[in-house]
Amino acid sequence: MTALTRPETDRRAALDACEAGGRVDEAFLARVDEHFPRLHELFTRLYGGRADGREELAATVAAASASWNARPLDLKVRDAQRGADPGWFQSERMLGGACYVDRYAGNLAGIRDQIPYFRELGITYLHLMPLFDTPERDNDGGYAVSSYRRVNPSLGTMPQLAELAAELRLAGISLMLDFVFNHTSNEHEWAQRAVAGDDEYADFYLIFPDRQMPDAYERTTREIFPDDHRGSFVPLEDGRWIWSTFSRQQWDLNYANPAVFRAMAGEMLFLANQGVEVLRMDAVAFIWKRLGTSCESLPEAHLLLQAFNAVLAMAAPGVVFTSEAIVHPDEVVGYLSPDECALSYNPLQMALTWEALATRDGRLLQQALERRHELPPGTAWVNYVRGHDDIGWTFADEDAAELGIDGHAHRRFLNRFYTGRHEGTFARGVAFQENPTTGDARVAGTTASLAGIEAGDPRGEDRVVLAHALALSTGGIPLLYLGDEVAQLNDYSYADDPVRRGDTRWVHRGNRPRDAYAQRGDDTTPAGRVFHRLTKLISVRQQSPELAGNALIPFHTPHAAVVGYQRPGDGTRLLVLANVGDAEIEIDPLTFSGFAQTSFDLVHNTEIDLDEGVTLRPHGFVWLRVTPA
Repeated sequence: MTALTRPETDRRAALDACEAGGRVDEAFLARVDEHFPRLHELFTRLYGGRADGREELAATVAAASASWNARPLDLKVRDAQRGADPGWFQSERMLGGACYVDRYAGNLAGIRDQIPYFRELGITYLHLMPLFDTPERDNDGGYAVSSYRRVNPSLGTMPQLAELAAELRLAGISLMLDFVFNHTSNEHEWAQRAVAGDDEYADFYLIFPDRQMPDAYERTTREIFPDDHRGSFVPLEDGRWIWSTFSRQQWDLNYANPAVFRAMAGEMLFLANQGVEVLRMDAVAFIWKRLGTSCESLPEAHLLLQAFNAVLAMAAPGVVFTSEAIVHPDEVVGYLSPDECALSYNPLQMALTWEALATRDGRLLQQALERRHELPPGTAWVNYVRGHDDIGWTFADEDAAELGIDGHAHRRFLNRFYTGRHEGTFARGVAFQENPTTGDARVAGTTASLAGIEAGDPRGEDRVVLAHALALSTGGIPLLYLGDEVAQLNDYSYADDPVRRGDTRWVHRGNRPRDAYAQRGDDTTPAGRVFHRLTKLISVRQQSPELAGNALIPFHTPHAAVVGYQRPGDGTRLLVLANVGDAEIEIDPLTFSGFAQTSFDLVHNTEIDLDEGVTLRPHGFVWLRVTPA
């Protein structure tokens, strides 16, 4: 084994490894010339002190070469298209959809049958929740992966997945899958061989003979799934302890070992060659551990993402990463760059949309849009109302304090409000992972149930539409959790399922609501009214070039319940005003003195005279095309 040395020496070793595995394509060689220096620097920073550094770097580049050689021609064509249009995800025509394959359509063939509906809705980006082979019972909703190269047999096969990806591409839809790379399931071959003492895999996980090191680490790490187990470690049958941040069957990988990086890079490239165009990088904040720290968002986590990105740039240059980092807002933005993750979920906007609806006060959301919305060039938010996971209140306490809000007390209020425990609440959510020691919790529920439709609140439908109107107009890729567009309600039958009843998030992961979809053309039903209003918004967005990209200019009014911002266009701006309160609001004409008198409300298809001011009904909003005066 040889440690890393000079870049040119190590590059030669890498190319020798590529040639030993087969021909080296000229296009691949050109990308090695471009990206190897960056990958070498990252490996040096991560693994410079390891004797196996050069060997694992060479093996990684050789795997990238073999993957490029095996990459289907149509995917190489897509790589070229993405290279010619690197900002493809910034278009105003982008719309994401997310679902579990089995819950929404039964299997991959069922998803294939839904492609005409996806096109009707306008979807251009489809996130299929984890569909890989997992333990039969405890698998954290598919996030405990036993093999990245086998589809769960109940859903289909890997060839069927590749065929589905190809059909989606033809329909103008990019496929996104989760890359669960922080951990594997305890049934993964690597995990089984590590526990059995196989020398090749013994260092793939963090396993300790007793509690000495686990106790030392747990002095500074936090509990993520306290209902499942306390602390960050779980015991093995032989008395040893293994790192398990999330559920006890999800064992964290040891990325301090470069062989783990090389092995996971191989799994990533395999998925890219199945036609996956976007990889959702799951739990990115947790992938590096250091004693005496929280083991979250450490600098090495960013270096690892950049290294994975460099490998993609060599072997699948059209594929991009989406960051899933539910951490402090300052840390979320840190994962976004063209060299790391081009896309990121926007948990702050999601959480503060619900906060604004509960408090009838838009100031925290307005503050976040003003301070924390801007992104580096070449990147974009994925804006969503709710996802497959729980809702955590990720706002910064220092931001809340500026508005006289105590962050800890406010989170407890929001948890009570959205789980139906606060007097007068409209919400019907369920608590997830309540920690009896700290009082922390998160919230589960469908959009319709959280917004008041389940409770029969007359403003519930307006809240659903308003929340989506914000996600559709703030930039990047708006993401619908499929079923929300027809006002799907909570499914409490999970409590009767012995496999799912321990995880309250299944309350919002119900089966595809066939009756609601059948009613989507009937405006006498909640499903029909919500569907009609949301699809109209989607259509308006598709025709509004101001809504491309991320650029956003805050717009202030004297009203705490009004959230306002401008989306700049070519000679025009789109002014969004949203009333999160229960009372009608009159916005004085003086507020609009910076604009020409005449504007056009794209949502309601009417001309507005700004000299007469603007009236916003409760939970109402406008998208006004305005011209600066």
